[in-house]
Amino acid sequence: MSDDTFVGAVHAEPAWEPISIGLPQRHRRRNFIAWSRRYVLTLAVADAIIGAAGILVPSRFSNTLNGELALVAALSVLGAIAWTTSISLARGYVRNRVGLGTEELRAVLRAGVGLVVAGAFPAGLLGHETLLKLVVVGVPFAVVVSTLIRYLARKGLHRRQRAGTDVRQVVVVGTSKAVRELTARLNREKHCGMKVVGVCLPSHEIGDVCGVGVPVLGDLTSVATIVRQIGCDAIAVTSDDATRDNYLRKLAWSLEGAGVEMFVDPGLVEVAGPRMHIRPLMGAPLLHIEEPHFSGWRKVIKRSSDLMITSLGLIAISPILVAIAILIKLQDGGPVLFRQKRVGQNGDEFWMYKFRSMVTDAETRKAALMAKNEGKGGLFKLTDDPRITPLGRFLRDYSFDELPQLFNVLNGSMSLVGPRPHLAHEIAQMPSEATRRTLVTPGLTGLWQVSGRSDLEGDEGVRLDLRYVENWTFTLDILILWKTASAVLAKRGAR
Repeated sequence: MSDDTFVGAVHAEPAWEPISIGLPQRHRRRNFIAWSRRYVLTLAVADAIIGAAGILVPSRFSNTLNGELALVAALSVLGAIAWTTSISLARGYVRNRVGLGTEELRAVLRAGVGLVVAGAFPAGLLGHETLLKLVVVGVPFAVVVSTLIRYLARKGLHRRQRAGTDVRQVVVVGTSKAVRELTARLNREKHCGMKVVGVCLPSHEIGDVCGVGVPVLGDLTSVATIVRQIGCDAIAVTSDDATRDNYLRKLAWSLEGAGVEMFVDPGLVEVAGPRMHIRPLMGAPLLHIEEPHFSGWRKVIKRSSDLMITSLGLIAISPILVAIAILIKLQDGGPVLFRQKRVGQNGDEFWMYKFRSMVTDAETRKAALMAKNEGKGGLFKLTDDPRITPLGRFLRDYSFDELPQLFNVLNGSMSLVGPRPHLAHEIAQMPSEATRRTLVTPGLTGLWQVSGRSDLEGDEGVRLDLRYVENWTFTLDILILWKTASAVLAKRGAR
């Protein structure tokens, strides 16, 4: 493909006749602009109210402002303006970032730090106690509430996107194999808000069966023309032989002025942002991939947080543990706890504890049920397992049966967050790469559980566990713990 052929494709007739797929161009673009603008405007109005409240709250505790309603009102207006301006300067209202990544939340934190520096430092130097109190109390208040508002707004947006509304219309570009894989990932992660409306393939693959459930719109030289014709919001380009050399640069040139975002899939499915960095080398950008970290200060922080959170948690829920133990004993007189050998870090086996949720002879009856096994990848799973007692079903629905594993966390055989520990024979039937799960301590909860718990197939669960292992951060652990609570309360995937 020559340079002239590609660059000229913006104005030339496409090499493949595009297929009409719905709304006209202006309506399509207006749809994205409308919902993203509405989303950002809602956040801005909420931030203005929060900024005003950030002044009102500390002023209630300031003796110098008692009775000065006019001054408080003026400062509240100033707080609303200052807070929204700070977030805007921190790029917290960029429409193409809504619902994606952590930039929205980080913008709030940057705005808070900026306001503290801009307000508290001068107030401290001048000895202005009232201003100092307004800044020290008001800014953290605004940061916390604005972050909470964004979390709730994003949850609502993701719920609408899973239902198929408020999404970006995306065209995927690349070879048929890479396009099929990327499209499958985008369709699987519906909360990301990317709806694939068509694909563009190399000309020699146009006649192939793509198998992605969306139309083939044209070849690689006609992408810019197709984008303008159908009015999509973004294109996603795969990393393969067809898109190497100067293709991306020429494609970017041809899309100038179209108002379309361009995403490039680096082909590193299980490597997340914290390990990927752009490094310039001799004037050319290279993608630098850091090694995963399994030791050092990160491990110390993880273990320390496990001990602190678990100890406090056990003290708080000790009455619940005693009550469950009594109910299990009264049920059939059998043992309260069920213990089983699982594979832990470095492949070492350990005893994992759970509240008994099955009949006392459950293991003996398992062989007779293997023919009905619904699990994959070496896992045994049965939706309506007859061995589960009525009390056990309730305990499993809310994951109460797993509370004794907190003692496994205390003795170091498990962590609060990590890959799910499996039986030795289950791991033996998994793909060879599944052994990398043992590089870290297994967890009471993990990425697998918050992504669907036992609703996920075995291979998909292993993939999520490996993603956690390769990209662990303390922030990821906090996020998983937060999502675990909502998954348990909603009884999603409970078995």
